[in-house]
Amino acid sequence: MPFRNVLLVKAAGKRGLSFAFDLIPIGLEYIAAYIEPFVDSVRIVDLDKESELFPFFIELYHPDLVGITMSATDHRKGLQLAGMAKEKGIATIVGGYHPTSVPDLMLSYPQIDMVARGEGEVTMKDLVENGSPEGIPGISYKNGDEVIHNEQRTLIEDLDLLPFPARHLRRHKYFAMNRSKEYDVVMMSRGCRGLCTFCCEPCMSKGHVRFRSPENVFAEITEMKRYHGGEPFECIFADPDFMGDARRVDRLCDLMKGIDLNISFCAMVRADAMARYPDVVKKMCEVGIMRFEMGIESSNLNDLRSTKKGITTRVHREAVKNIRESGGIPGGTFVIGLPDQTAEEIRSFPAYARDIGLMASAFGIATPFPGTEFYKEVDEKGLIFETDWEKFDEMHSVYRTKHLSKDEVEELATYCMSKFWNLDTLLEQANVFRVRNGNGRLPLFAFSLNLIRNINFLTNAGIELQGENIRSHARTFLEALPNPCVESYTRSIGIHNVLDLSRFLHILGPQKMQITLSMDERTRTSFVFKTTGDEVEYVRTIRGKEDDSTIDIELRLGNPGRRGSISKVSVVKNFLMLYARQKSLKARWNLSKLLFAIATEVLTMKR
Repeated sequence: MPFRNVLLVKAAGKRGLSFAFDLIPIGLEYIAAYIEPFVDSVRIVDLDKESELFPFFIELYHPDLVGITMSATDHRKGLQLAGMAKEKGIATIVGGYHPTSVPDLMLSYPQIDMVARGEGEVTMKDLVENGSPEGIPGISYKNGDEVIHNEQRTLIEDLDLLPFPARHLRRHKYFAMNRSKEYDVVMMSRGCRGLCTFCCEPCMSKGHVRFRSPENVFAEITEMKRYHGGEPFECIFADPDFMGDARRVDRLCDLMKGIDLNISFCAMVRADAMARYPDVVKKMCEVGIMRFEMGIESSNLNDLRSTKKGITTRVHREAVKNIRESGGIPGGTFVIGLPDQTAEEIRSFPAYARDIGLMASAFGIATPFPGTEFYKEVDEKGLIFETDWEKFDEMHSVYRTKHLSKDEVEELATYCMSKFWNLDTLLEQANVFRVRNGNGRLPLFAFSLNLIRNINFLTNAGIELQGENIRSHARTFLEALPNPCVESYTRSIGIHNVLDLSRFLHILGPQKMQITLSMDERTRTSFVFKTTGDEVEYVRTIRGKEDDSTIDIELRLGNPGRRGSISKVSVVKNFLMLYARQKSLKARWNLSKLLFAIATEVLTMKR
């Protein structure tokens, strides 16, 4: 009997690097769009966005088939969801990178009936029509005590035949990194020609790359614009290798040229393509594809060879150069905790990222995902010690390396984030956008508010990830912040040339303002701002404190293990405490001028 009512589910619980986004279940939306003509109803539930628990949706929609998308970190929660469905007598099927890699493991659990291996659209269409997994390519299932793996399904060659993802089934809006604008996802291709040993993509597409036509992609972009009501939003080209066919990207840029889409684009790309096609890079930036994420991985050629990255450090530099000269924002990811890496090598990554000109960087911990060559290598050597799949999130160490302990690897990730994401990096991003868009100086209050939001986001994400170890990681982060690059950058560019500080500095006047972040007497990091009536001469980050400041503010971090947000009440309370700590009338007067300058910026912004 065919399956008539299908419920597709994404488990709750963002993990690791995915904390930057509300992850859109685009794979489920593709499947839903493909099977919609063949069923009575298909629904998508993203439990990360819902206030109700899963049983509520079972009772609401009465499905006869529940499909669950799973990564490694969803293993436990995916099983729980499948168990709830089985209690109601509902058939269950799981798919995604993780089940595709370990179908036998998934089918060892009684609550899992079937596994969809690889691409799911045609497989799920055949399943709902047939009502049984027998003979359907791409499905593994149980027949009594026997596990049956049907033949591998042929990959979809003509991607233009796929309907656009079923965005009309979304129940919520999606946002990225505490930003006010919505974001969306589009894909121009499937597969990747790269052979990186740590990547899951070869398991899914076997290195076979297929492309949509530029016309088909452009049609989806215009549909997305209508879906978002013409409001500005951000969009990610989530292909493993967006520039896998530069001619198609070039044609897409021609289609987008001269049209006010009101969309800010980001693309996942390989550095070698960005180095090889500078003219296409320039065209991408001209049509709004300005943010780029590249797998830099390491500055060590031995690392690049051992992971089969197929890229050199020369290519890194050329790719970043092409992006920056075109007015784009080059970003890169690094892999730390590879088997032979040392602490000294890893500590060099933030400096390398800055040296080659990256304007955004993420530092993920090497994670052996099932189905990858990397997993096979370390598993055969008996190096994997972690059995909790939720820790396979690129932010926890899960296997033994040659030189570093688990705690050392994880604290090095925190160190790298702190060393890279300093004030100069954030100002450089703001300056590039200002120059690229032909805008004047950015409002100080808007820049500061965004900075506070990101700090709050990173704090809560860190608490979620590190749990009881958060205090140790907070200490590592603070101790790594001092960096001479901040002073040299702010002296050369002049913050007052990037941010509109005219009112603020006129009120504040000449000062040497020191803001100290501390956990205790021995862990203190200070930001020192030297101002005149119309300029910021420099900003300096130092360990400890300087003695000659005219405004001295110390913020104790207290217990960094508590989640929360920065409220107006807490800000007022802290400033009242600051007044009480001032030792002279002059110090209190200077602090009053600072408060008045801040209040003026806030009131002006609100008007």
